[in-house]
Amino acid sequence: MEPLLGVKIGCLFALLALTLVCGLIPICFKWFQIDAATGRHHRVLSLLGCTSAGVFLGAGFMHMTAEALEGIESEIQQFVMQNRTESKRNSSDDADSAQMEYPYGELVISLGFFLVFLLESLALQCCPGAAEGSTVHEEEWGGAHVLGLHSHGPLPSPSRGPLRALILLLSLSFHSVFEGLAVGLQPTVATTVELCLAVLAHKGLIVFGVGLRLVRTGTGSRWAVFSILSLALMSPLGLAVGLAVAQGDSEGGRGLAQAVLEGVAAGTFLYVTFLEILPRDLAGPEAPLAKWGCVAAGFAFMAFIALWA
Repeated sequence: MEPLLGVKIGCLFALLALTLVCGLIPICFKWFQIDAATGRHHRVLSLLGCTSAGVFLGAGFMHMTAEALEGIESEIQQFVMQNRTESKRNSSDDADSAQMEYPYGELVISLGFFLVFLLESLALQCCPGAAEGSTVHEEEWGGAHVLGLHSHGPLPSPSRGPLRALILLLSLSFHSVFEGLAVGLQPTVATTVELCLAVLAHKGLIVFGVGLRLVRTGTGSRWAVFSILSLALMSPLGLAVGLAVAQGDSEGGRGLAQAVLEGVAAGTFLYVTFLEILPRDLAGPEAPLAKWGCVAAGFAFMAFIALWA
């Protein structure tokens, strides 16, 4: 077996094992169930949730959005350069510059955002009774409805929780496949190990946050374990595809379709982050500065990891 192939297979199992362990910890231990927590235990879990929200925020901006913008811009540049080589007429220069300046990446990410918005609106339109019958318990508010000035608005409807959890898993699954694909396409042992370590560094925290989010939204144990298992298989799947592509055309796995899918995934991820995760974690009035610090710490860690990832 070639050394590079052996290293990539080792990375495959490392990604699978880390994702499973980090994702199953909040599900298997009752300590992370915030509904049964009181006093200091409840405050610790609340701040832990804010930290995971900061991790999601950093993953959305510093990783998924940044990679999507870079990929789409690169593909547009290649498309424009091909058109210039095929047609060297001076009259096409203005059109080419206009194509280069248009924010295609931001448009694709916004389409992903509005796509999830549309799907959720259709779901609520088809099942209006679910939205009307949903109530938010006083324990979840922690007294925030009494101190209206300290409230960040109503918590997300419980009926939307499972849908947004599914959207979160799908967007992360797309991103995980592309991460694994990038590792599988690396040409040397050094670059493979470097990229795999960077992926592992932020993958563990993100998947731990997903497991914590599934527990906090009241997802059943079987469905939560199945969700983590499905998510854990995505990066190894992408790495396996990258291995197959690397044996043939190294550029076969890269293209406009991949860049667009990354952009849509980033848009859906940002939608869930801003409309589900952050409002739920910041709804209570207790310790606002501590919550801000935890969100900022989670974001700062992901920004630091972005130096290598």
